[in-house]
Amino acid sequence: MTEQPEPKSVEAGDEYFHVEYADPDEFDSIRTPDWAAHASDSVSQGSEIRMGHHSDSDEWEIQSVLIKKSVGEDKAREQANKIVEKLSS
Repeated sequence: MTEQPEPKSVEAGDEYFHVEYADPDEFDSIRTPDWAAHASDSVSQGSEIRMGHHSDSDEWEIQSVLIKKSVGEDKAREQANKIVEKLSS
């Protein structure tokens, strides 16, 4: 099992809390894959997962999880961690 990353920051955007697990500048590309939508929606409806990719690797890593602002910051962090746990297992 992969070790679960810890959030580095939680920032409020217009519609979402961005729970960041890695600096986006660390990656060559970032995508919001459709395949991750089921895992994220099963924990928090309308959430999104952003995955980062390094050009020298086949692996994709969780860069951030976006949680609707309506849940509040503490709940956003909690739900993001549950989503990451689900994807890491």
